[in-house]
Amino acid sequence: MSSPPFTPAALASCLVSLFACAGSASGQPAASGGTEATAAPISATATASDAPVTELAPIVATSTRMDRPANEIPASVTVIDGAQIRANEMQANLSEGLRGIPGLTVRNRENYAQDLQVGIRGFGARSAFGVRGIRLYVDGIPATMPDGQGQTSNIDLSSIASAEVLRGPFSTLYGNSSGGVLLTETETGEGPLKLTPSFATGSNGQLRYGMKASGSRGDGPGAIDYLLSANHFRTDGYRDHSEAEKNQVNAKLGMQMGDSGHLSLLFNHVDVSAQDPQGLTREEFENDPRASSPNAKTYNVRKTTKQTQGGLVYEQPLSGNTDLRVMGYYGERETKQFLSIPIAPQRAPSHAGGVIWLKRQYGGTDIRLTSRLSLADRPLTLVAGVAWDTMREARKGYENFIGDQLGVQGNLRRDEINTVWNLDPYVQASWQFADRWTLDAGLRYSNVHFKSSDRYITNGNADDSGTANYSKLLPVIALNFQATPDLSFYVTAGRGFETPTFNELSYRNDNEPGLNFGLKPSINTTLEAGAKATIGNSQLTAAVFRTYTKDEIVSAGGSGGRTSYQNAGRTLRDGVELSWDAQLYRSLQAHLSYTYLHARYRDSFCSGPCSDSNPEIPAGNDIPGIARNTATASLAWAPEQGWNAGVDVDYLGKVYVNDRNSESAPSAIVTSVHTGYTWKQDQWTLNAFARVDNVFNKRYAGSVIINDANNRYYEPAPGRNWTAGMTVSYRF
Repeated sequence: MSSPPFTPAALASCLVSLFACAGSASGQPAASGGTEATAAPISATATASDAPVTELAPIVATSTRMDRPANEIPASVTVIDGAQIRANEMQANLSEGLRGIPGLTVRNRENYAQDLQVGIRGFGARSAFGVRGIRLYVDGIPATMPDGQGQTSNIDLSSIASAEVLRGPFSTLYGNSSGGVLLTETETGEGPLKLTPSFATGSNGQLRYGMKASGSRGDGPGAIDYLLSANHFRTDGYRDHSEAEKNQVNAKLGMQMGDSGHLSLLFNHVDVSAQDPQGLTREEFENDPRASSPNAKTYNVRKTTKQTQGGLVYEQPLSGNTDLRVMGYYGERETKQFLSIPIAPQRAPSHAGGVIWLKRQYGGTDIRLTSRLSLADRPLTLVAGVAWDTMREARKGYENFIGDQLGVQGNLRRDEINTVWNLDPYVQASWQFADRWTLDAGLRYSNVHFKSSDRYITNGNADDSGTANYSKLLPVIALNFQATPDLSFYVTAGRGFETPTFNELSYRNDNEPGLNFGLKPSINTTLEAGAKATIGNSQLTAAVFRTYTKDEIVSAGGSGGRTSYQNAGRTLRDGVELSWDAQLYRSLQAHLSYTYLHARYRDSFCSGPCSDSNPEIPAGNDIPGIARNTATASLAWAPEQGWNAGVDVDYLGKVYVNDRNSESAPSAIVTSVHTGYTWKQDQWTLNAFARVDNVFNKRYAGSVIINDANNRYYEPAPGRNWTAGMTVSYRF
């Protein structure tokens, strides 16, 4: 598909043609607040009343730290309800419920040893495992460490109240690795005790069962609300050697402190054990997508992870115009991963072995003041805060053999203590300087400090200890024009900052021992313009953006589960994001979204040392792992009670798998259908569902492994598969 032109004229044409009718659809004067919001995609699993809808409730967004209707925020932000995420789904991972959000990709590797591949506007696409380049938060607590490495495994879908996706310049106010932000909130218990058991099963031995209890007691000072959720999930896996098991507990206890204060205590535990089928070559992918790599079984490649964390959030009005918010958290995460590295390379004195053991202790706090003032007799909101985060990592490497026995923990080959911390002050302001105009601005000073202490210096090994410090001022400025209560336009600009993670520092691309402290942070500058409109019972959003990046961090090749990284000079991302959500008639709902993202290198570079056998990557090549075009269409009949049914169609564009653009994962159109039944009677609510994904059994890659040294780029998605389940609720 040819690339559409990206010029100021194209921007104006895009916005004017899409939203011109909104101005004529509402001739009301502009309002200062309470307008209808830009809601989440109305997927084919949402619910609605049979009665005609005459007014949409405001959707309040919190990701900019100034709670207000999303269509008044000068940023690309989507809020999606937790019930919508869960409806008619297995509830195994986030890739199920976040489809159709422009700019967001959640690629399911069908490999629970490596987590999901989450990207926002191309940030995060390079990750071979875990989440990088974007910030994750659960109940205000970071699920991203201060070095920028994150994971989604501790997000409990069965108790999620909402998810919010912030894209573009405003996300830079979250500091390091904030190419975008994904925030989730746990439900708050309300009313008498409510018990909600749930069960789901499906293809490839999938099984999930769980129990949720929630409620509240009392009113006023001393009142409490509570939620406790526990779930077990297992799967035989779509591919050979991809079995996985996951146990999770999530708890939230709220207490009313005095007349106006509120304290939330949070607890989360997750335990994952998973085999790793690894990637396939193109030939293997086409011949047998259900296969694992030849070495996956030979070395019994696998991973176990245990994480436990707790936190608190205290909110207290200090006066009628000023609020205090204090967040603190602490957690521990232990990971052991067995790789498929052959014996011979491990005999080199500098090799770190084929088994990775990590134990991380992490914690931090965020203290924030919010004041509602006035300037020139116009509303002014000020936010000032400071965030401190720290992580201590004990990292060891072992051989993955004992004698001739493979896939076992052998001799110690690496032993180090790594620490990273940041102390980031930030300020924000929002000033409604005229009836229809609002100016937003913010500044964060992000500084990240790495230290590695090598404790494995026996047998002549060099001391590979070292430190690295990165810092940057991160500004953002935005202007919003509320043309009518139902139509707004905005422009925004900001600068972002991304340091390498400890995992990216762990291996050098010259195969020498020690950390890769030669990696520099990448700096990005984004310009964005957008519009949001509500027309009758439909909502439209559009955004166009350009992101300039200096010293882009890219994969320099990976083998045996280890990937090294380097800086690749300058890159450029041009994008367009469109979405339309509508309630067509009674309970008939529709959703359309489209994302165009052209991400390419502006400078030539070599992936590793330059040589005749390793020539330069030419400027102009696409950044691998990023599709130029993605789209989603959904249509659903979704009444509040009775039968529901729907169809979802996703288009996934071609994705290059290496910097040379010599291979690519093919594009695909994937269709899913589902039906369900909702019954309510007195204290009882029952939801039953059945769905079929990939109805036409399309063969495609669910995700890709960028620049894999063995050309094992492809992680196949499942063929035609089914899921069915039931949730029952009883309110005492």
